[in-house]
Amino acid sequence: FLVVTVTDFSSLFAQGFQPPAEGKAVIYFVRVSIRVGGPKLSVDYFQQDKFIGEVKGANYMRVECTPGKYLFWATIENKEFMTADLKAGATYIVIVDIFPGGWNARVGFNPLSVNDKELFERAKKIVNENPPVVTPQSRIEEKNKKLKDTIEKNLKMYEEEWKNTKPFKSILPDMNIPPDALK
Repeated sequence: FLVVTVTDFSSLFAQGFQPPAEGKAVIYFVRVSIRVGGPKLSVDYFQQDKFIGEVKGANYMRVECTPGKYLFWATIENKEFMTADLKAGATYIVIVDIFPGGWNARVGFNPLSVNDKELFERAKKIVNENPPVVTPQSRIEEKNKKLKDTIEKNLKMYEEEWKNTKPFKSILPDMNIPPDALK
């Protein structure tokens, strides 16, 4: 499997859309609304079999990757999966939707295009006005150890049942946002 790497630390904390490093792709996971769950609701994010970060409130996380195929997922009360086929030099935006759940809130992914003007402008405003949320490496390591069995169980369920029975979304290579639209 491919591993998410961060090679350009200046873009890690910079607000506004930052192009991916040479030969990389970048995804912005953006939560544009706190109507459900409020500002304290935390969403845990995973790439393949690794916890990669957590984000609270109307905020975003920037994930830079080597081009290729990935499985991203998030969890609150439910597990939401999304496949991605990323191309070099591309920027993608995924809206993180929060819905009412049984005990807590539920999470959903909505890969975005510039044609969805309202959501695109809301995501753009959040990214341009705030630096990305960055989970400290110590927290990532701690949660990967703590959640190892849970991650394995969820990926097994995904492979054996969920990917064939639930309508999960995908990011296709051509769903990248043109650089001029990000300004």
